Amino acid sequence: MAYDVIVVGSGPGGYVAAIRASQLGYKTAIVEKENLGGICLNWGCIPTKALIKSAQVLEYISHAQDYGIVAGESKADFNAVIKRSRGVADKMSKGIQFLMKKNKIDVLMGMGKLNAKKEVEVTGADGKTTAYAAKHVILATGGRARQLPNLPIDGKKIIGYREAMSLPTQPKSMIVVGSGAIGVEFAYVYNSMGTQVTIVEFMPRIVPVEDEDVSKELEKVYKKKGISIMTNASVEKVEAKGNGVVAHIKTADGNMSTLEADVVLSAVGVSANIENIGLEALNITTDKGKVIVDKHYNTNVAGIYAIGDIVPGQALAHVAMKEAVICVEAIANKEGKYHHVPEALDYNNVPGCTYCSPEIASVGMTEKQAKEAGYEVKVGKFPFSASGKASAAGANEGFVKVIFDAKYGEWLGTHMIGANVTEIIAQTVASRKLETTWQEQLDTIFPHPTMSEAVKDAIEVALGEAIHL
Repeated sequence: MAYDVIVVGSGPGGYVAAIRASQLGYKTAIVEKENLGGICLNWGCIPTKALIKSAQVLEYISHAQDYGIVAGESKADFNAVIKRSRGVADKMSKGIQFLMKKNKIDVLMGMGKLNAKKEVEVTGADGKTTAYAAKHVILATGGRARQLPNLPIDGKKIIGYREAMSLPTQPKSMIVVGSGAIGVEFAYVYNSMGTQVTIVEFMPRIVPVEDEDVSKELEKVYKKKGISIMTNASVEKVEAKGNGVVAHIKTADGNMSTLEADVVLSAVGVSANIENIGLEALNITTDKGKVIVDKHYNTNVAGIYAIGDIVPGQALAHVAMKEAVICVEAIANKEGKYHHVPEALDYNNVPGCTYCSPEIASVGMTEKQAKEAGYEVKVGKFPFSASGKASAAGANEGFVKVIFDAKYGEWLGTHMIGANVTEIIAQTVASRKLETTWQEQLDTIFPHPTMSEAVKDAIEVALGEAIHL
């Protein structure tokens, strides 16, 4: 059977590309080797948030007396927590099935691979291979847990994020290698449920891509929660010992130390799934493990496109979704089906969110990056300890930090750590897109009492006009 568009991979990039293509009148099929929704819905973004919510509920109950509530003893039922998370993921995956049906998209279950004729060969679970032709093929094969050579994931003693979401029993102790979003989120979940957690980070500070002030604040909060943190450190070797492991850790001074735990979670990033998808058959250009594309996600081979974690840019679900729409609309525009040339994605205005507790959200330049870029900056930092809503909610940890260009008032970046800040960052993203200045922000009414008004308060601090501090 021939299609107008075949999408390989049904994660946030793939399923959005398929839906938009169908909306624009293309006969569309999507290829998926495992579960509709990809890693994000099944083993990433969504089920981790379910685990995090369970951890938060446990924390609420544990601190009920702080709110004048008398509650009995609370403890986590680990298997029930995992079961709830899997249930949320399954429901979301079924939601994608519904969307495929609603949009008349054919779902081809199996492993998709390009051949020399630019067809997509789909190998099903029964081993049978069928070739499908399409005028346009969009590769959206996503990513997987990156593995360090000295830290091979075996699924038992050394685990990745998938195993961390479905362990049969709760470990008493865990070493988390890497302190990006995945590492600090799982560290929070397991620590909340009573596991002794140690984070080992190769860089000088945890959440190293964030503003330095955010890193310091999270480290302070995590240590208060009882999470051990080792920075400037690397796990050189892991050996099995009884029912657990011994990790050999090298510190910045070159000294070695050992640490015992039930399990090691490797959370050192994501590798793109570009192997065995037929790139070589068509000589599709790659560099540093990524498929090279133009601003509309064309590869060097006409009719073949790539989006999401397999192309350069942030490996984030919301990035893949936007790339999907841009890619499909650009195809449709060329063919006269859509009368608007999609604007290229601005990768400098992509928000990043980490759902640990307290949450982290940021967009734009850090203070250090802004200064290194030659800007004279105005920086404002407003602590949630001075926020009425945060105090009422018992969520005083963290702050909002804003960075502006002193000369023209351009909003260079915002960095937040605190309760629900992932829900607040979109305001900065939209404002930066509209090129608003600090004055326009101060001329905007923020609702009171809210966590979001801390953004306005931080801007007032930057200008030396603080009212609530």
